[in-house]
Amino acid sequence: MRSIWNGAISFGLVSIPIKVVNATESHSISFRQIHTEDGGRIRYRKFCELEDREVSQAEIGKGYEDADGSIIPITDEDLAQLPLPTAKTIEIVAFVPGDRIDPLQMDAAYYLAASGAPAAKPYTLLREALKRSNKVAIAKFALRGRERLGMLRVVGDAIAMHGLLWPDEVRAPEGVAPDSDVTVRDKELDLADALMDTLGEVELEDLHDEYREAVEEVIAAKAAGEAVPAAPEPAAGGKVLDLMAALESSVRAAKESRGEEPEKAAGEVRRLPQRKTAKATPKQTAGKKSTATKKAATKKTAASAKKSTSKSAQSAKKTAAKSTAKKAPAKKTASRKRTA
Repeated sequence: MRSIWNGAISFGLVSIPIKVVNATESHSISFRQIHTEDGGRIRYRKFCELEDREVSQAEIGKGYEDADGSIIPITDEDLAQLPLPTAKTIEIVAFVPGDRIDPLQMDAAYYLAASGAPAAKPYTLLREALKRSNKVAIAKFALRGRERLGMLRVVGDAIAMHGLLWPDEVRAPEGVAPDSDVTVRDKELDLADALMDTLGEVELEDLHDEYREAVEEVIAAKAAGEAVPAAPEPAAGGKVLDLMAALESSVRAAKESRGEEPEKAAGEVRRLPQRKTAKATPKQTAGKKSTATKKAATKKTAASAKKSTSKSAQSAKKTAAKSTAKKAPAKKTASRKRTA
């Protein structure tokens, strides 16, 4: 990797010669400005306002615009004479826990490579000291004409440096949060927790730039004279009226995307389906009434039949009892005659 800065790390009285290389690279697709009528390139030319003519790069210098609009020329010699001890040195000023650094201060990232064999021992010493202390080093360095703040940490077997914004360059989040009082219910928090658990973790290596891939497909199609791929249907958007329903749907969708059964998540609230009550038409009401009347008449007929049957049975029993009572004296008389 090509170095963008050469210097040394100042670690107390220890000096470590290093080379600075970019730790990141951009894969974004860049476009050129063209004339839409004929496809010609649009280029910018640099003109002097006073002479109204194009000037070369060798004629261009630096200048600071004052409050009244006047320009104060600043030369490279002026900047080179500044009392900047970090011009060629990454000066470590402190060691702090990593969680003391606000991610909002994070800027560009670099790798620090040992420059030559003599730098191997002190480089390894600093790396192992950072590992064992579980701390990061805060340093000052100068790059591209200004002094910057940096954080040194261990990445694998190398030392990486993150450029940091100065504390006064980070804005306070005033006026960003909602100014109205909003109450979040426990059930909503439970559903949010369930959604977070369902989405789970992800391997960052599996994530990729889908927009860049789509742009590459468009470029390839137009270069081959083919039709541009159709855009997918956009997801339905709009104002969320029911936060609970949106959370429940999100939990179910996340589980289905992972191939899981959309079971009831912890704290998930299920709404009971409403019963459908159909209004009866006049014909249906008349039919129901006639059917009920027939059933009632049948019940009355059966009851009267049971009553008549029980009455006839009772009268039969009474008649039999009377006849038995009349026959009993005749039997006694006959028995008396035989004895005489």
